[in-house]
Amino acid sequence: MSEVLSTVANRFESGATLTHQSAKAALSAGLQRISAGATGVDCTPLAQFDSSALAVFLAWQRAAQARGVKFEIVNLPAGLASLAQAYGVDTLVCRPELAL
Repeated sequence: MSEVLSTVANRFESGATLTHQSAKAALSAGLQRISAGATGVDCTPLAQFDSSALAVFLAWQRAAQARGVKFEIVNLPAGLASLAQAYGVDTLVCRPELAL
């Protein structure tokens, strides 16, 4: 999980991989960023993923919501967006105006 935080958009970048094996570390790193004020994640680097990525994104959204802020997931890979749609959580992780 990359620890890069964009000061302009207040987003951090996902790592290149977010699978069951890396989910716990990614979750923790993201929660730290959210508690420090991050309001979104940029998934541009994300190349390898499984359904665990969706669980992590939903947990990050809940954490941000608990802080009273909306959490944005941008540049979601098409394959992950399709997986979200298959699980019925696409409206939770995909912004409609960015639908693939």
